[in-house]
Amino acid sequence: MSTPARRRLMRDFKRLQEDPPAGVSGAPTDNNIMLWNAVIFGPHDTPFEDGTFKLTVEFTEEYPNKPPTVRFVSKMFHPNVYADGSICLDILQNRWSPTYDASAILTSIQSLLHDPNPNSPANNEAAQLYRENRREYEKKVASIVQQSWQDDSDDEEETKELS
Repeated sequence: MSTPARRRLMRDFKRLQEDPPAGVSGAPTDNNIMLWNAVIFGPHDTPFEDGTFKLTVEFTEEYPNKPPTVRFVSKMFHPNVYADGSICLDILQNRWSPTYDASAILTSIQSLLHDPNPNSPANNEAAQLYRENRREYEKKVASIVQQSWQDDSDDEEETKELS
């Protein structure tokens, strides 16, 4: 069944494939255009550099009039990411606009990694360390960057077991 939301998501996906932004990728799951898997690579010159972070993006039939639900699946230590992986980002809440597409959503999350907002914390410990003890913050981020690689190798192991 083709609905406005599904047609828009097909366009978003096509645009993402034809003109992929640097450092992010996303695609619908095998049998569900409304549920996407995405990957954001940690931006250069940030503590997240070299990290490979997985996310899920869940759209509703109200997309693009309502924002999708975006969550980090990979472990994340960041002032604006809740323990369950959900993200405190204005464009995913009160500043959403139907002009945003999947590409814009992912690049906005990537820039949030580059430029956290400790004044609107979802993770108080991360926000406090970011403000008061940058070295300790960066050490914690470095450990989740390493875990993000292990997540990848776990997936490869699962894939080998399945085939």
